[in-house]
Amino acid sequence: MSQERYATDILKRVNMQLCKPVHTPLSTTEKLSIDEGTRLGTEDSTRYRSVVGALQYLTLTRPDISFSVNKVSQFLHSPTTSHWEAVKRILRYIKGTIGYGLKIRKSDSMLVSAFADADWAGCPDDRRSTGGFAVFLGSNLVSWCARKQATVSRSSTEAEYKALANETAEVMWIRKLLDELGISYPQASRLWCDNIGVKYLSANPVFHARTKHIEIDYHFVRE
Repeated sequence: MSQERYATDILKRVNMQLCKPVHTPLSTTEKLSIDEGTRLGTEDSTRYRSVVGALQYLTLTRPDISFSVNKVSQFLHSPTTSHWEAVKRILRYIKGTIGYGLKIRKSDSMLVSAFADADWAGCPDDRRSTGGFAVFLGSNLVSWCARKQATVSRSSTEAEYKALANETAEVMWIRKLLDELGISYPQASRLWCDNIGVKYLSANPVFHARTKHIEIDYHFVRE
């Protein structure tokens, strides 16, 4: 499944069908801020919102741009030249990956597994983290999300644990959907996380005394 024609139309809309491709949709060193750059005029602001809205629809088959599109979506109310440059970088990345999409194939496994990660304190304006997850049914990607967290995390472990909690909620929803459809699957799901503290916290209840500020997420994931 791909939206190649739709992606091509987006590039044509902003006259970037002949732009030079880049290898990544977002710079790893650049941190977008609400005050960075010069405020766009009314007409350019409208175009910014239109293009970002189109990119949000493109994420239906392009999970690789979900994080970057989420970032530029946070400035729809007051976009600047820096934000527009970030959008153009996403478009240049799309130019080089125009044929990307989701490949759904027959799988021998019905295991529900998921990967979670978080960009701790990644927003320089309010120091909130952006968490994300990807859920697989067997070898097929079926659900993904990148979203700014509602509260400020006091440590990378807390940010990662919140992302893990959101991932767990999505896994539970997919398992419930499979139950309603009468599809059998392994009763134990597999959750992946690259934070050692989160892994220890999920397995060892002794750590609970030190992490009361994430008590609800803690109990939710363990249950």
